[in-house]
Amino acid sequence: MIIKNIRIFLQNVCKNKLLTDTILETYRDFDIIFIQEPSWSFICSISSSMNEEGEQLVESPNYSNWITFSRNTFNDNDLLRVISYINIRLSQLCFYLQKDIFNYRNISCFSFFNNDSIYFLINIYSDSSQTALKYLKDTEANINNILIIAKDLNIRDNSWDPFFPCYSSHCDLRTDIVDSMDLCVFKFTNQVPTRYLDNLNNSNLVIDLMFLHPNLSEFNNHTIHPEWRLSSDYAPLTVNIAINEELIHTKKYTIVKNSEEENNFITELIELNSLNLSRNSIWKISQAKKSLNELYKSSLTKQTAFGSSI
Repeated sequence: MIIKNIRIFLQNVCKNKLLTDTILETYRDFDIIFIQEPSWSFICSISSSMNEEGEQLVESPNYSNWITFSRNTFNDNDLLRVISYINIRLSQLCFYLQKDIFNYRNISCFSFFNNDSIYFLINIYSDSSQTALKYLKDTEANINNILIIAKDLNIRDNSWDPFFPCYSSHCDLRTDIVDSMDLCVFKFTNQVPTRYLDNLNNSNLVIDLMFLHPNLSEFNNHTIHPEWRLSSDYAPLTVNIAINEELIHTKKYTIVKNSEEENNFITELIELNSLNLSRNSIWKISQAKKSLNELYKSSLTKQTAFGSSI
């Protein structure tokens, strides 16, 4: 299975289980749903050598059409602030929760394979103390192919909030982290807040952001949907990220080790290597390279015709 783009939905549900149920039932056409501040329920007590009363097992609800990605949590003091749902139709892409990279309750990092490449997606909730950002700053992680980082930053800054006139000191921390991952902040297609306050004395906020590689075709093309927020204070964000511009069909061949075909192939390569490659011009060197390449392909094709294909 190979996909050419991936549709992502992000919303802070303010620990509202009914809202989570509604999102996962309504937006099945999305591939991935990032939930921040999800609801959690006590499931049962697990025997523990450290606690006579046992450890509490707390889980977020599971859904038949979605694969849940989150760390385990055992008590109210360790409740996760992020959870991610992968549409079950993408199960063949081998999604994997990368706890070995980031093992923190406010960060969910997972990977998937597509067209022989591995991609990473990160869902982050950073509280008012910016604990998630500080964790990222202190954690050395060399990750390539990050498609997106979706964040509830809880930071107001005039860099992304046109309704706020000031600069936040936390913005420098955010910039260092994002730059180290070769990402940039999205620009909004619609200049509206992401959080709506009932208090008339305070203005609405822009504190939910998405970060993406600037060379992707969908950069600066995500949308805020205030009309979709239902009972939440937070408006959902959506983006459609292109991964493969075109699907290239390929076929791989192999020669069985220690077989007659392998011996013949090696013999022909030795004969190729015995050719006189002395050349005194760039054009002649280029022609020699082209000839060697054609002879190599011809030999490989001839020998694999008797071998096995995969």
